[in-house]
Amino acid sequence: MTDIGLTPGAMRVLDGAGRIAWVAGAKAAEPLHLLWALSIDETRASELLAQFGINAETIASSFLFAPRVDDSLDPPPVPIPLSPQLSAIVSEARELARQLGVDDGAGTEHLLSGLAIVDATIAEFFNRYGLNVPVLQERLIQQAGIMAQPIVPEFDIRWTESAESDLTDALRTLDAAANRAREGLRVVEDYVRFSLDDAHLSRLLKELRHELTERLADLDRIGLISARDTQGDVGTRIKTLREQTRLHPGDVIVANCRRVEEALRTLEEFSKLLLGHSAAGALGEESTNSRRSRPRLADPHLPEHLEQLRYRLYTIEKGLTTTLVARERLAGCELYLLVTEALCHHGSGPALRQALAAGVRIVQLREKEQTDRRLLESAHRVRVWTREADAMFIMNDRPDLAVLAEADGVHVGQDELSVREARRIVGPHRLVGVSTHTIEQARQAVLDGADYLGVGPCFATSTKSFDQLAGLDFVRQVAEEITLPWFAIGGISPANIAAVRSAGASRVAVSGVVCSSPTPGRVAAELLDGLRMNQVTTDQE
Repeated sequence: MTDIGLTPGAMRVLDGAGRIAWVAGAKAAEPLHLLWALSIDETRASELLAQFGINAETIASSFLFAPRVDDSLDPPPVPIPLSPQLSAIVSEARELARQLGVDDGAGTEHLLSGLAIVDATIAEFFNRYGLNVPVLQERLIQQAGIMAQPIVPEFDIRWTESAESDLTDALRTLDAAANRAREGLRVVEDYVRFSLDDAHLSRLLKELRHELTERLADLDRIGLISARDTQGDVGTRIKTLREQTRLHPGDVIVANCRRVEEALRTLEEFSKLLLGHSAAGALGEESTNSRRSRPRLADPHLPEHLEQLRYRLYTIEKGLTTTLVARERLAGCELYLLVTEALCHHGSGPALRQALAAGVRIVQLREKEQTDRRLLESAHRVRVWTREADAMFIMNDRPDLAVLAEADGVHVGQDELSVREARRIVGPHRLVGVSTHTIEQARQAVLDGADYLGVGPCFATSTKSFDQLAGLDFVRQVAEEITLPWFAIGGISPANIAAVRSAGASRVAVSGVVCSSPTPGRVAAELLDGLRMNQVTTDQE
């Protein structure tokens, strides 16, 4: 890997993360792969981790992750890309190095801090060992040779009244930040609108952009354009190799979300300067002529509003990046089988293996009556069968057992654990699915960071009772708004699959119709044919 802005050690560790991802069978290098690489490479980061008792063994025991990596293993045949979250960590590391004035680029210690800042699960893991963000930043400051505490002068410093040039520079900075924020938001919105076709996220981005325009009107009024000096901007002539390279749509999204977030922070901080000028004028600390010429903000709460816009974008970015990653991970998962032993005509084993042979690529173990011990034993068996078929395995309702059984994820309902609570147990790399019964619940699940949705019930079903059916109207609503992977569920069979497909569903989840059949493989194949018929028709058109 070659990258301007990173030290050779940092580049070596990122290459190691890609190698670990390849060994683990991942499509992209994730934060946990980087953490493992940092722990086994002899770097400043590994030394710091060791000081706090963190090593490969503690990481493996906490995350149930221990790849086989040795020096004799050949590198991946093709470069392993960075996931959007890992790309964000690298960007954070570069920014930390820049703020500290490190000339030779971000090192492994900056990547370690980036992990703690961006990845909440890893940050929580660090906290258990006393290694939190303030401690990491203090170490970075010490290594950069910066005094942690300012020297107290022996004399009073009396700041002179700011000159008009100072105010012009502030307005120039605000103008540049406003332009970056508008441009970055438009890039993200255009991708979500025209490439992703996601009405839900498009609407949230458009609302954010419009509110930003309204907030910036207060700044535009006081002369931002007059202070603009594009020809004199030295930054227009500074480019980096990474800045000019985008390998994946996720790179575009991460880069421009960060662009907007950084611009909003600049707007927030420099708008405080204008409020300071207004306050000084009100207290009579400026001359009469100065008070008349200085611009005044109409909204004294503008910095707070800009801060809230930034927080809203953080949430939208999370939903968007999760959507991109989940679509890739769940590609090819069209028929989702929920297995319950009591429903299976010949037992869960034969039913499951026949369904997998027919093309099912995602399976959920859904047992409400079994004891924990028996449920875990069942989960281990399902894990073996799904691995043999290269299929995903999801536990229903039990994130703790999902971890113990090495499942690919957990599914929760509206009355069970929240996405956030389940995520804290299963970690950042396992899927978290959510059952939804209204469009409001579906929209919220996207922003909560769910990896996929269950959408229904479409029809009455014998396996679960509901006070009222969401029906196909709900399926149509989700199809019109949401591109996060979702599965229509509830009473779906070969007899009504065409209606479900016509409502917009490209994925369905079933249980009894397959499990209780004497020929579960045949029924699964019929359902898959019914789903794929829509694809064939669309291609022909």
